[in-house]
Amino acid sequence: MKKLLLSLLFCASISTVFSQFLTDKKEVTNFEGYFNFHYVASEDKVYLEIDKLDIEFLYVHAMAQGLGSNDIGIDRGQLGNGVVVKFQKAGNKILLLQPNQKFRAITENSNEKNSIKEAFAKSILHGFKIIDTQNGVYLVDATDFFVRDAHNVAGKLSRNKQGSFSVDKSKSAFYLERTKAFSKNVEFEVALTFKGKSPGGMIRSVAPDATSVTVHQHHSFVELPDDSYEPRIFDPRSGGYPMSYMDYATPVNEPIVKRFIYRHRLEKKNPKAAISEAVEPIIYYLDPGAPEPIRSALLDGARWWNQAFEAIGYKDAFQVKILPEGADPLDLRYNVIQWVHRSTRGWSYGGSISDPRTGEIIKGHVSLGSLRIRQDYLIAQALQAPFGNDQVNDKFAMEMALARIRQLSAHEVGHTIGFAHNFAASTNNRASVMDYPHPQFSIENKKIDFSNAYAVGIGDWDKVTVAYAYQEFEGSEKYELQRILDDAFSSGLKYLSDSDARPKGSASADAHLWDNGSDVTVELENVLEVRKLAIDNFSADNIKSNEPFSVLEDVFVPLYFFHRYQTEAVVKQIGGLHYNYAVKDGSQDIVSRVDGDVERRALKTLLKTIDVEEIAIPTSLLELFPPRAIGYGRSRESFRGKSGVAFDPYGAVDTASELTLALLLHPERATRMVQHKSLDESQLGLIEVIDALISNSYKKTHKDTYFTELQNVVNNQVLNQLFYLAANDRTYFQVQAIVNFKIDEIEGLLKSSSATGVQKMYNAELQKMIKNFKSNPSKFKRVSAPKIPDGSPIGTTE
Repeated sequence: MKKLLLSLLFCASISTVFSQFLTDKKEVTNFEGYFNFHYVASEDKVYLEIDKLDIEFLYVHAMAQGLGSNDIGIDRGQLGNGVVVKFQKAGNKILLLQPNQKFRAITENSNEKNSIKEAFAKSILHGFKIIDTQNGVYLVDATDFFVRDAHNVAGKLSRNKQGSFSVDKSKSAFYLERTKAFSKNVEFEVALTFKGKSPGGMIRSVAPDATSVTVHQHHSFVELPDDSYEPRIFDPRSGGYPMSYMDYATPVNEPIVKRFIYRHRLEKKNPKAAISEAVEPIIYYLDPGAPEPIRSALLDGARWWNQAFEAIGYKDAFQVKILPEGADPLDLRYNVIQWVHRSTRGWSYGGSISDPRTGEIIKGHVSLGSLRIRQDYLIAQALQAPFGNDQVNDKFAMEMALARIRQLSAHEVGHTIGFAHNFAASTNNRASVMDYPHPQFSIENKKIDFSNAYAVGIGDWDKVTVAYAYQEFEGSEKYELQRILDDAFSSGLKYLSDSDARPKGSASADAHLWDNGSDVTVELENVLEVRKLAIDNFSADNIKSNEPFSVLEDVFVPLYFFHRYQTEAVVKQIGGLHYNYAVKDGSQDIVSRVDGDVERRALKTLLKTIDVEEIAIPTSLLELFPPRAIGYGRSRESFRGKSGVAFDPYGAVDTASELTLALLLHPERATRMVQHKSLDESQLGLIEVIDALISNSYKKTHKDTYFTELQNVVNNQVLNQLFYLAANDRTYFQVQAIVNFKIDEIEGLLKSSSATGVQKMYNAELQKMIKNFKSNPSKFKRVSAPKIPDGSPIGTTE
């Protein structure tokens, strides 16, 4: 779709004279545009003129005003799906039909095309009763179509156990300030009120009256782009998102599934010039509601992408501007970066509306959570006390937080111009803004160096993705696209995306979330050193004067768990694989096992993360964490425990050790260790791993009684995870045999122990637990440690 210049010409066309329709109505406001429509104030109704039958257009619904709850997930600016629809007349009705885009027959044979239409279902989205007809134009009452829960707010509330809600039409109305008409699109907005029963805690926390919740839903009818856009073939190595459909006209010896990438339309004014301006540049507009200095950081980060477009011969092809006064961020003519507020910290995301027929991106829309920047400030505050001697010296923290915002802006914009995550980039010299970045620090002269916390600018991989998606070629496009990818991988670049990066189950040793370093184990050693130095220096100076010490406890959270994500990356070395999205005749390696020596080095470092001398909270800090002050209760960002109002140092160790052990003894990882050992004796096997765990738990002793008690917490967690693995039906019997044998060894250690006093009691209880487990493994239920706080940056559930 060609973008229109921003000007006063974008004002909605509202006629000052009455239409031929509705002459009997009072208080009619007439809108002239892609579809003419009329608003009757006395009825609060919209009447739509339908003058285009059997002509496809795009329908999109969105949330103009949200709930403000990250957990429920209904945000301001959230887009629904864009679908191709068309009006069809049927008797006394006009039907809004959504054709089936998943199944096609791209052929000149009309009968073959029709056979596909008849083979698969279509959807009728609404039926409009015809009220009047004049000169081939049909008037319908469209009110019920717009005053409905198109975005399924009620369903989301129900799924999140927030109560039973339905639309209350008596409290809903059209919102004329954002109901407009233009030549290429018409926009409708409704203030939609939901009445509810038994509202849950999340909706009560954000709504003034949780039984009557009002949000705004927006609807757009938009002219589809012309047919001059050329789709570009999808390659799993390209870093793009695939759009696909089945083409039943395909010869039998060719793939029936057709895959193309999503991308904006971009063309050079002078295709033969090495450097040329674009016919229509890609322009993104920033929400002016973002405050300074955040606004400037968002603009800077988003503009990084122009570096990649310059690299393929475009001049100023990617631009970022402030959204002009009066422009609607949900108007599909604008690509928008929106600053979104929620009651709790949550994910930012980049979405887009595309032409379902071709994959051409029509609108990019970024939603950036406003609380994310505060978390990075908190990390910096935890690592280096900025509030000593009644002074505020937090410039380093602000600079780091703004550096993260620049990267976040670039990252989410990247999604909206067509690019997927690259979670191998952080182990590849920070080669992409499409990774999840964790701040990287070093120690210089016994002080933490913040200067390299986040990378600056677009990465080498990002230039590859832009070249694949947007570069124009004089010769064979197929050949040039393959050359771009071959050159990228020959230079050492890596690409792996979402399913390969999650810590549980994934086998990739290269793709991780929130990690750093070409050698992740070396970086974990560094992270642990930074963590230790910061904990040693942690004090009341990590909070401002007159702040309650409850705040100090919360500042300590991201520091205590500072190693969590790098730990996840290192765990994935064990039983891990190096692999690529390789293709036949490509230049990439297909798959190989992680070297056994690399696995053993990873295990040695991982054992530090369950070493109580490493993860015990110093007793000097326990004196700074009193029960919570009134008005400063615990939240999802706080430590959890089992000691009531008192701070629980055992809970912290239980949570930290569970993090490592649950991943290390994951059933799929254990299975791979057995398999890999059978293929190569030099690999790290499951027996060796469990032996190392036993040596660093049940065979360890401490003179310090605090450490001894914490060791018992770790020991219990080791046994808990072994029970879970032994009873798991998603493993082969070989895994179960090894684990059960090692549980027997632990039982033997406990029986032969010369422990006295309270330790003798503990050992007896552990033996009883083993006996009960053996008697009926199927009844075992893994006991979870206190839930880990969302922490830095924001958890790994997404």
